[in-house]
Amino acid sequence: MSHPQPLAGYTVVELGHSVAAPYTGFILASMGAELIKVENPRGGDAARGWGPPFHEGAGPHFTAFNRDKQSVAVDLQDPQQRDALRRMIIDSADVVICNMRAGAAEALGVGPIGLRNENPALIYCEIGAFGHEGPMAAKPGYDPLMQAYGGMMSITGESPDRPPIRVGVSIIDMGSGMWGAIGVMGALIERRRTGVGTHIRTSLFETALAWTATPICRQQMSGKPQLPQGSGAAGIVPYQAFKTTDGWVVVGAGNDGLFAKLAKAMGREELATDERFRTNAARVRNQQELIPIIEAFAARHDSVQLSAVLDAAGVPNAPVQTIEQVVKDAQTQALGMIQQGPDGAFPTVGLPITFDGERPPYRLGAPALGQHTAELLPQIAAVASRDA
Repeated sequence: MSHPQPLAGYTVVELGHSVAAPYTGFILASMGAELIKVENPRGGDAARGWGPPFHEGAGPHFTAFNRDKQSVAVDLQDPQQRDALRRMIIDSADVVICNMRAGAAEALGVGPIGLRNENPALIYCEIGAFGHEGPMAAKPGYDPLMQAYGGMMSITGESPDRPPIRVGVSIIDMGSGMWGAIGVMGALIERRRTGVGTHIRTSLFETALAWTATPICRQQMSGKPQLPQGSGAAGIVPYQAFKTTDGWVVVGAGNDGLFAKLAKAMGREELATDERFRTNAARVRNQQELIPIIEAFAARHDSVQLSAVLDAAGVPNAPVQTIEQVVKDAQTQALGMIQQGPDGAFPTVGLPITFDGERPPYRLGAPALGQHTAELLPQIAAVASRDA
């Protein structure tokens, strides 16, 4: 497959801002869908201003998640502009993505009920904050709120006595965007069979619950509080970062066979048959005795040396790299994940999927606010020009 675009021919309208809905749009646009991003003419998507740094007036979040899109500036408070957008959606769109506050889209005439009444084939994907049912359904929210309320912050970091720590990327927002894209693609397949669209709902809080499925299951099994896990993973030992003379290396001896290889690499083969450490369950119970042994071994090596020893033994490991190191890393370069933009567009991370060995192309840089209004919605451009 040359320049794979499996969603080419589909039109998606994004009533999205910040990260979650734009990330759904990023995924669909990367796979070839025509993505029309609707923005408020007074400043546009708030993510444009999330910086510094900025590139051509847009911060990193906007630049990363809004490539391959076209921007139209629409004042949804203006009846003429709103009606023009509605008509475009009803006549031309296959999918609408929306992460407006609860009730806002319906109040503005671009909600799922009204649009799907006029176009039953329309697929409408709604991404909420705390979910669309329950006592908090109307409450707004962002990624860090869900990392907090969903329990993720309680298991992140080194100690329950320390301040809460947020995962350093918008993992809840981006995860919600992934669920949105999965739902849309499933709905497109279903529509081929039935001819009828779907109203899809997901939310940041549901994503937080999905990402904490294992801690929730562990708490239900054990009845015990779940504590911060540091660099490790509760229930697996050794499976964490160890300090070297010049950095840190994460060691993943995730089963008994790998632990035996690690023990041999350390020159401590007897540890693999020691009843305190022979099985993973035993290692978890006795980790306070085992971890210092591994720490002492790691501390005698620099990161390159330790990785070489573990690689030779067949023990999974990886150094902790900075973002700068990751960008320059040979593996990153070999995969072609950081794609150079067309016509001088800023290089960004591409879709982490290949089709027959080809990664979907980077077609358009992140748009300027309203860059495509005159082309896609000339009647709105005319109204805006008249009222200016």
